[in-house]
Amino acid sequence: MTNYQSVASNTGESAFYNRWMQLFFGIICMAMIANLQYGWTLFVNPINTKYHWGKAAIQISFSIFVLVETWLVPVEGWLVDRFGPRPVIALGAILAALGWVMNAHADNLTILYIAAVVSGVGAGCVYGTAVGNALKWFPDKRGLAAGLTAAGFGAGAALTVIPIANMIQTAGYEYTFQFFGVAQGVIIFILSLFMIRPHAPQGIIIPTRIVSVKKDFTSAQMIKTPVFWVIYILFVAVAAGGLMATAQIGPIAKDYGIAKLPVTTWLGNTLPLLTMTLAIDNLCNGFTRPLCGFISDRIGRENTMMLVFVGEGLALLGLMQFGHDPVWFMVFAPMVFLFWGEIFSIFPATCADTFGIKHAAANAGTLYTAKGTASLIVPIASVLSAGGNWHRVFMLSAIISILAGLSARFILSPIRTRFIHDANQEKE
Repeated sequence: MTNYQSVASNTGESAFYNRWMQLFFGIICMAMIANLQYGWTLFVNPINTKYHWGKAAIQISFSIFVLVETWLVPVEGWLVDRFGPRPVIALGAILAALGWVMNAHADNLTILYIAAVVSGVGAGCVYGTAVGNALKWFPDKRGLAAGLTAAGFGAGAALTVIPIANMIQTAGYEYTFQFFGVAQGVIIFILSLFMIRPHAPQGIIIPTRIVSVKKDFTSAQMIKTPVFWVIYILFVAVAAGGLMATAQIGPIAKDYGIAKLPVTTWLGNTLPLLTMTLAIDNLCNGFTRPLCGFISDRIGRENTMMLVFVGEGLALLGLMQFGHDPVWFMVFAPMVFLFWGEIFSIFPATCADTFGIKHAAANAGTLYTAKGTASLIVPIASVLSAGGNWHRVFMLSAIISILAGLSARFILSPIRTRFIHDANQEKE
């Protein structure tokens, strides 16, 4: 048994500050920054209609946002470990709001790109803090906690995408940028005031099936270990393999000639097949994060990785073989998302298990840069799919995912077990 002091005894705060409430605050903050990434696509056409900069030039702003949001998370995580979550999330709230307000008034590409940097830093502050806090508050349920937090990143967009689209139509994209930017920033800032340094409750028992280190490694120490780079390479491989397919679902459906086929929902309304599929995809992408995190808490990280990564590969092969049929497209496309989205819960949990919780925010942030690295590989899909030949994309993505699953179980697992055993022996 691992003994921890309770939050109340350490801080004198009320039960309002228990770990589940802190997790809830983190999830809401994540939901409030989701539109910075997932809502962006709604603004591209209106911006281009007004300024005629070209969609490619406008989308550079999105690429800048993703890279800044991803690659600065280690720095923001270090700040969280040093100063606590409150000031970092408060800063993130201000920058996230400022970035969208700048978008509202951007009358040239330079300002648009600077706004992407500002909002990217803001999003990274919130993302890195929320995930790091979840890992620290829940040493016994790291997979579930990280999964619920990561799921919030998609839930925000799911809840607000229709209001944003409607406001753009009725009030213009500039007002929408400003309204939602300020509203989201204010909510995050208010919640930041209630966030405290994580203290796992007294009497927590970490399940023996979860191999966990007793020593705390800094990020500098972590990146010097071979086991970190094995984890990092697997993260890059699965993220890239999945992104090469998931980022191209729209063009795939279009080339298959099924994107605009009408589909009637159980509510009686009719939507294009691609729109319906994307809605289901996003639900699966969010649902799988806490689900697979929970499963990994029960059967172990590498066992879960093997199941879902191999499942991802098989789903990709199914989409390749049967995706021309509208029904099977709507079956296998969501399965691809279901088996892919969990990387944002399993890998942070694995990182905390392996390198300790004291520096969990900075360490998980360092590992999170794998998403940025993977995004640089994704354009390969455009080359492979020249002429509408998606078979090569599916085959490469499937092979990468299946090999990653087998590597997690038969390469990472023994290496990580040995590393943790040796580290715990040194601790004693």
